[in-house]
Amino acid sequence: MTSPNKKKILNDPVYGFISIPSDLIFDLVEHPYFQRLRRIKQLGMSEFVYPGALHTRFHHALGAMHLMGQAIQTLRGKGHLINDQECEAAQVAILLHDIGHGPFSHVLEYAILNGVHHESLSLLLMHELDRQFKGALQLAIKMFEGSYHRPFFHQLISSQLDMDRMDYLNRDCFYTGVAEGTIGADRIIKMLDLVDDQLVVEAKGILSIENFLNARRLMYWQVYLHKTSICAESMLLQIIRRARFLISQNKLTSVFPCLKLFLSQDVTLENFQQSPAYLEAFTQLDDYDIWASIKSWSLHDDFILSSLCKMLLDRRLFKIMLSSEPFAGELVEEIEMQLLAKGIPNDELSYFMVEGVATNAAYLPAIDNIVIKRKDNRLVDIADASDLPSIKALTNIVRRYYVCWAKNLSFS
Repeated sequence: MTSPNKKKILNDPVYGFISIPSDLIFDLVEHPYFQRLRRIKQLGMSEFVYPGALHTRFHHALGAMHLMGQAIQTLRGKGHLINDQECEAAQVAILLHDIGHGPFSHVLEYAILNGVHHESLSLLLMHELDRQFKGALQLAIKMFEGSYHRPFFHQLISSQLDMDRMDYLNRDCFYTGVAEGTIGADRIIKMLDLVDDQLVVEAKGILSIENFLNARRLMYWQVYLHKTSICAESMLLQIIRRARFLISQNKLTSVFPCLKLFLSQDVTLENFQQSPAYLEAFTQLDDYDIWASIKSWSLHDDFILSSLCKMLLDRRLFKIMLSSEPFAGELVEEIEMQLLAKGIPNDELSYFMVEGVATNAAYLPAIDNIVIKRKDNRLVDIADASDLPSIKALTNIVRRYYVCWAKNLSFS
């Protein structure tokens, strides 16, 4: 019996036809761990603002893998030796870079788990897949961790100019319709080069990098940190917080077993490392579990939980105020008085009024920098190579303080 053809071609709405380049990658895509990403939206609650923002981590991972293949093809074309094993490993690493995301991606990252970053879980799942695939992911794991002796592979996977960012900016612009965030990913990739196995950008790509950084800043304020998204995310976080409390009081029983495992205790990375049961339970969680729970909890007799769930289901979102400075105490007290007048007990106000701060920095050279290779082969940081003063300004962390509250809360 002949083996099935695993060199599949997929029709991607952003890039057109993209291919599954190897049998290993095909089998990883088919694995239940990766298929779960179909059920996790890329942008969390952004669909409350942009109705088309329904794409998933599954879409994004495949797109990033496609761009990785293009980047390696570019570097090979410039005379850099990259063997087939390295090429496949780099594509595997970027394909699986988000496999550790939980429901609603970043929104619930620290609400369901206790301080466990999704990249830590991605690495644990990659090790488990490596075990299942009899050591086939060893090189990909080294690249993902940054321990491989050729650092540019890790830079292509995780840096300020990686294939992850290239795809999510392209894809998020496409699905939200925010055309101002469009980047020239194809041109940027064509401008990539290596110096001493470090990733650099040719000088003629400066304008494309400038546009990339400006687009990223715009997308954060207009999409990722949009005020309506902040409201919806705040409500979801308070729902999970209230569910945790009720579970601890044995007053909430209609919870999926896998979700209850994480809401009934503070699960840390150490728990995952010590018991495979946690990792197995985590791979069963997705957005559907949360939405099904919210629908069920909207009928609960706890006023706080049911009110928040009904409001989110019906898109009766919190009111929000933004400021470049922390809010005066008098304003916060006035909002508290409004909620108290509605009959909300003082010790439960925090469920219906949330304060926070949103931060945005498009470029952080202190973490890792984008290096431009001038025509005379000198290497300079993009902030020094660019003629635009705005590029230096993008290195500043901008903060927007917010307070959102249930202005339209009713007891009916």
